[in-house]
Amino acid sequence: MYDLVWLLPALPFAGFLVLTLGGPRISRGACAWIACSTVGISTAIMLAFAVGFLIHPPAEHAHTLTLWRWIPLEAVGIPFSLRLDTLSQAMASVITGVGFLIHLYSTEYMKMDPDYNRFFAYLNLFVGFMLLLVLADNFVLLLVGWEGVGLCSYLLIGFWYRDPANGRAARKAFVVTRIGDAALLIGIFLIFAELGTLHIPEVLALAPERWELGSGVALAAALLILGGAVGKSAQLPLQTWLPDAMAGPTPVSALIHAATMVTAGVYLIARTHGLFELAPPAMQTVAVIGSVTLFTAACAALVQRDIKRVLAYSTISQIGYMFLALGVGAWAGALFHFMTHAWFKALLFLAAGAVINALHHEQDLFRMGGLRKKLPLVFWTFLIGAACLAALPLVTSGFYSKEKLLWDVWISPYGGPWFWAVAMAGAFVTALYSARLVALVFFGPARTQVSARPGGRVGFVLVILAIWSLIGGGIELPHTFAHVTVFSDFVAMTIPTLVELPPGLDAQLWTLLAVASVIVVAGATLGAWLYGAGAPAREALAARTGAVHRFLMNGWEFDRLYDTILVRPYVRLAEWNRADGVDKAVFLITGLTRAAHVAIQRTQHGQLRRYAAGVATGAVIILLIMLFQ
Repeated sequence: MYDLVWLLPALPFAGFLVLTLGGPRISRGACAWIACSTVGISTAIMLAFAVGFLIHPPAEHAHTLTLWRWIPLEAVGIPFSLRLDTLSQAMASVITGVGFLIHLYSTEYMKMDPDYNRFFAYLNLFVGFMLLLVLADNFVLLLVGWEGVGLCSYLLIGFWYRDPANGRAARKAFVVTRIGDAALLIGIFLIFAELGTLHIPEVLALAPERWELGSGVALAAALLILGGAVGKSAQLPLQTWLPDAMAGPTPVSALIHAATMVTAGVYLIARTHGLFELAPPAMQTVAVIGSVTLFTAACAALVQRDIKRVLAYSTISQIGYMFLALGVGAWAGALFHFMTHAWFKALLFLAAGAVINALHHEQDLFRMGGLRKKLPLVFWTFLIGAACLAALPLVTSGFYSKEKLLWDVWISPYGGPWFWAVAMAGAFVTALYSARLVALVFFGPARTQVSARPGGRVGFVLVILAIWSLIGGGIELPHTFAHVTVFSDFVAMTIPTLVELPPGLDAQLWTLLAVASVIVVAGATLGAWLYGAGAPAREALAARTGAVHRFLMNGWEFDRLYDTILVRPYVRLAEWNRADGVDKAVFLITGLTRAAHVAIQRTQHGQLRRYAAGVATGAVIILLIMLFQ
């Protein structure tokens, strides 16, 4: 059965080819059916694999399928191989499951778009590349998927390319993520030069044999891989592209920039966990980046006016939590939060899309309001998503995944109280802006009239995601609640845990759970009051903190900083160096080409007798050459 793993990426790729070659000749109904069915079948296959792994796991809890010898080399051959283990299954389950629901949602959401077929072709292409990334058995194939999803991100951010702002956002995402991609490529070169293989399981097996703990080479390799992860997952200092990426259609924001592609960096670090374990400073770096990012992005989300930019900064912040967990060795905690976050963040983006469509494409939070009774289904599903984002105690999956993550941070030898405290500060701000979102969109006076209501497919997808967001946390519960460790046991088949639970800490766990719950409830209550009855106090506070508000609104001014220290000096250098020797050589070649073109053009005078004379003269010259050879 596991030999069918090749179908997972092949089906979406096939859908892309059919939609691209068929183009406008394929009706919209057929287009929707092709796009959804290819991803839907992949979802069903992935579900069958997951059940099979739980009932009858293969030897060593992994199955590798080699399709062909891709790059034959004398020293090392690079096969086109796919690896199915519990880590790739956890990722692929989210990619196919959430991807299918977003495809279904998009069939209604994009129904009026003139480029309907092109949109679904791009979505299918993205799902195919993302599955290739997480199933790749070697670094070369992983890099193909990695760059493929980057290409799809560029195409989908700039999908409405007739607006220049969308084109700028797409180019920004492409350039910024290329910085991280260059680091990853150098890291792969270094690994190959030192270990002589690009097969990921072999790399993880050879690294402890060749490199000592704390080795400089291991540290360099881990930091270069981290560079790639930081770029793709929009973490400090390469986070500036993601808020602008909201220029794409809302389903794109849900699929690529919330649920799947931006978590590719989380997957990359988890997949190469053995290298990071050999380089403790690199793990500390991951934890520091994650903790700083989760807090700074949460503060930026607190003051945004655009509903999608709030969710974008929220995504950066939540991925920061995952990086923090990875940095302390809590592999299962990071991946569990990745899974629950994919459900509730996709729910929030899709519900936000329903709100935007209902208000005739209005995205300003302060022009919304009063939608609780006018859009009741959207309200309840959005409320569930916001509660999960805030980690509302006991009733949401976000609570269970975040609490596992925070507990692992507390007890890990790489973590400790300081990391936990920063994470809790971020949790307070997260609860505050989650309540702000709900209050501004659904309560208070109506500022924009509802012009449309979501249809059946949109409502169905929102309900399914809301149910998963509520009950999904049940696969992993704190041991003081119940001994349910389904997810961590599943992941441990591939990644051995570094964070072991010491005995006799039940009272400490209860205390931390209580403190975290109080902080979350306090943040949500404060947010509901400030953006409800406490509006006068909020306005007075905003008047006194205008400069801070603008600073946070602009994302801590990182764009201005990079523009000042990198972009402008480079542009000035390019202008100063515009006419250097290399350019003069190029200009000489182009000048000679133009001169030759003008000379040849003069022979095209339109007089038939001269053409005939030219042909005859040429024939005579050729005959003379042949005679006197």
